[in-house]
Amino acid sequence: MQNNAKVIPIGPVAVQPAAASTASGDFHDSRFSQEAEQAARYRLVIEEGPHAGSFIYKTLDRITGEVVKQLPREQVIDLMQAAQYSAGSVIDTKA
Repeated sequence: MQNNAKVIPIGPVAVQPAAASTASGDFHDSRFSQEAEQAARYRLVIEEGPHAGSFIYKTLDRITGEVVKQLPREQVIDLMQAAQYSAGSVIDTKA
């Protein structure tokens, strides 16, 4: 193994500040920034459902508190709470 490598020091490098960047390269105006802000706006909440072992998944808007999406939907939860409901009883498959 040869040990004849030369190390040459490099002087200071000029770096432009972020404020001097172009509009297309600025993170705050980029599509990624908008997507990150939108993703941070929503929160996933998992609640226990009406029966043991069932869960309700809700996507909440952090700003307004509104439920944006819920799985299962309210109608399905109402069906699950009905006394005559059992798994598969929503559709009658007998002719």
